[in-house]
Amino acid sequence: MHFWDQHKTITYYYEKLTRLVCDQYELTQMEYDILMFLYNNPQYNTAADIVKVRKSTKSHVSTSLKLLEDKGLVKKKQREDNKKHIEIFLLDSAQEIVQAGLSVQKEFVNNMFQGLTEEEMVMCKRVFSKICNNAENHLKDR
Repeated sequence: MHFWDQHKTITYYYEKLTRLVCDQYELTQMEYDILMFLYNNPQYNTAADIVKVRKSTKSHVSTSLKLLEDKGLVKKKQREDNKKHIEIFLLDSAQEIVQAGLSVQKEFVNNMFQGLTEEEMVMCKRVFSKICNNAENHLKDR
């Protein structure tokens, strides 16, 4: 099972890289992650989407979205046809943070795939996707 514990090293490295952006803009890791998630996945723009896709807790997402809204980085908007459906939009004030985040994400990806051939990268992504799909399918069974 040591193999499975090693994913924490990757997560730790990513969070260490993003810490500079978080510190600079006075964000928690969760706030940063939500901003980047909304930017990278505009089709998932509700709190429920964030909870479901990122496997985050409702309370953490809700608290972080409130803080992001208070900081003027996101805006919540009710749908006219369904008052319970609240969409979240990044505001222009978040663009500087997002650009810094994209730079960190690019550095992270470059460092993680350093020394791998194009073929190895494709294979790695394919295998990882299969592993994640297996986990997702087994989560549905529980």
